[in-house]
Amino acid sequence: MPEHIVSAYDAELRGLAGRLAEMGGLAERLVTDAVEALTANNHELAQRVIADDGRLDAMQRDIEERALLLIARRQPMARDLRDVVAGLRITNDLERIGDLAKNVAKRVIAVGEMPMRRLLLGVEHMAEIALEQLKNVLDAYANRDDALARAVRERDGEIDALHNSLFRELLTYMMEDPRNITPCAHLLFTAKNIERIGDHATNIAETVHFIVTGEVLADERPKADETSTAEVPAPPG
Repeated sequence: MPEHIVSAYDAELRGLAGRLAEMGGLAERLVTDAVEALTANNHELAQRVIADDGRLDAMQRDIEERALLLIARRQPMARDLRDVVAGLRITNDLERIGDLAKNVAKRVIAVGEMPMRRLLLGVEHMAEIALEQLKNVLDAYANRDDALARAVRERDGEIDALHNSLFRELLTYMMEDPRNITPCAHLLFTAKNIERIGDHATNIAETVHFIVTGEVLADERPKADETSTAEVPAPPG
């Protein structure tokens, strides 16, 4: 292959990876801003997150078009093809993360002022870990760091365990005082959205492993979400 064609091909691959990294940065910011809007009851910031989700969708379409053109024109093989196909998988996870951040932002408007600040603490803690997971997995992608990607995957159960604990705590508050039912219900949905953000970070970690090694992780990922089968206690009286 002539040198100028190889150079153009490499530039296209780098451009695709750079665009994907940019999308990851925007997804990370949307999650950060959505959680900040929730904890600060900042409706203006929440509306900005909702609006900016459209930018993430546009970036996904752009990356998909670039990837398909690259495959059609260059017919990449082996590692290069793996990078392109895996990049498409990652953009899908990032787009879903943006949707979940938007869902959290929408809850800000619905919740309003929380009657008790401590109701937010568990959600904040979950969000901190989910954001750390997202940041780490984006670093793992940028640096092709399989060890970091596997560490993200192994930590997925921690977010699930926090979600289980928060689920039971919020149910208790709802049973103790009917005035807590509406805000707690919104926080239950918010916590589930954050738990799903952690799941998508884990998806990306598995994709990074595939990029680096060419292998799919065979062992079952660590999961501990028990909320779908949890028994809800009857209210007192």
